[in-house]
Amino acid sequence: MTNGCSKLDVYDWLSHMDMPSNYKPFQVVEIKFKGSRKDFYLNVDNIYLENGELVAVETTTGGYDIGHVSLTGELVRTQMVKRHVKEADVTKKIYRRASVADVDKWKLAKGLEWETMHKARTLALDLNLSMKISDVDYQGDKTKATFYYTAEGRVDFRELIKKMAESFRIRIEMRQIGMRQEASRLGGIGSCGRELCCSTWLTDFKTVSTSAARYQNLSLNTLKLAGQCGKLKCCLNYELDGYMDALKHIPDNVNYLRTQKGDARLQKTDIFKRLMWFSYPGAENWIPIEITRVKEIQRMNKEGILPEDLGEAAEITTPETKKLDYENVVGQDSLTRLDDRSRNRNNRNDNNRNDRNRNKKPGTGQQPQQRADGERTDRGERKPQQPGQQRPEGTERPVRGERRPQQPGQQRTEGDSTSRGENKPPQQNRPKQNNPPRPKPAPGTDAPEGLNAAPPADGSTGTEGGDAPVKRNNNRRHRGNRNRGNNPNNPNNNQQPPAPQA
Repeated sequence: MTNGCSKLDVYDWLSHMDMPSNYKPFQVVEIKFKGSRKDFYLNVDNIYLENGELVAVETTTGGYDIGHVSLTGELVRTQMVKRHVKEADVTKKIYRRASVADVDKWKLAKGLEWETMHKARTLALDLNLSMKISDVDYQGDKTKATFYYTAEGRVDFRELIKKMAESFRIRIEMRQIGMRQEASRLGGIGSCGRELCCSTWLTDFKTVSTSAARYQNLSLNTLKLAGQCGKLKCCLNYELDGYMDALKHIPDNVNYLRTQKGDARLQKTDIFKRLMWFSYPGAENWIPIEITRVKEIQRMNKEGILPEDLGEAAEITTPETKKLDYENVVGQDSLTRLDDRSRNRNNRNDNNRNDRNRNKKPGTGQQPQQRADGERTDRGERKPQQPGQQRPEGTERPVRGERRPQQPGQQRTEGDSTSRGENKPPQQNRPKQNNPPRPKPAPGTDAPEGLNAAPPADGSTGTEGGDAPVKRNNNRRHRGNRNRGNNPNNPNNNQQPPAPQA
């Protein structure tokens, strides 16, 4: 607190502010323990306590227990009146706030509850006892354990207590609880999607009968009316008072109304709109009649008078749908807004994947390297210049289909071009073939046919006598047969071998 004031000083100041001299603060405090167990204790020493604090309290069997403060002040008096507890009946006291040693010992005792419960269940099964141990609660000083169990009848567990005392070395107390108390201690989620009422705020378990479901026009289906504990749901009693008040205006014993057209039987009743639906025998439509008209026809039937018909059907008004006073511009009210967002994300991913597949190198399965900004990689356009490479001034990269620039030391035939389907320049770096050396003809002799003969000295074409010129065979498959003209064993060779030199 500020200005050097402690919590106790503020508590005393608030307790005596604008109060009579003989005013005494309410000393009873409500303490909550494990599960839904709550009890009232006396704050004799006037310790300043706040909700949620851990305190050490007195027990009936000796020792102390640790609990949380749940209510203080005048609210405790109201709670005592609700639970029919008198102030004179509260005798147990609050010792102190829980110290660090008390909290450590209490946490150590709580850590043993799960293992102790499973061992106790094993011992009960060995003794063939028809009981179910649902929970174990250790005392704060680790000297006593309370076992909560459910059973259909009386159970003789004297032998069980002996074995548990030998195993756990503590004082043991057995306490039988009902199915509703078991559900409140264990907790869970109800069919409504919320946490169980009995484990959160409900402390009084009133009896629930099937008549509560009949008054509310609910189907008598035990699977839907039963809760997690196997009994009828406690929430059936929540709205029962409202239905009972509305049923006071509904006439009783109105199974059918007698008219000149026939007996109209009751089909449905809306107790809040005060309408009753009747139908004639053989008719498919139901006629809504107000309660005042039903009471009038019922009185006429008792006097022996039959009205002509039920009268005019009551008008059923449907409530108008509330129009929103704002415009949904961002789509926050749409239930499928998240689906649309994920669908757009998937479409973008598909488009990006298609672009990557389109830019892949053919036959490699790899993506091309990324280019710098401003450089184009489309076919036929300018490619980025490699580092360290310079292009001579005044020269540009030829566009496809145009004449390439002539390299130094390279001769190009006239009309040669680089377009597809035209003559290409000879290859400069052709790999060398490991062929045997060709025999050179003797001077003054003619080269054999099929070889690269030298042109005649007179400039003739070598086609005298009408013979066709000899064509060079560049097929790799026949490269090994280039010297077949000199092979005397070749039957297709009509050329005579050269005469030996003198």
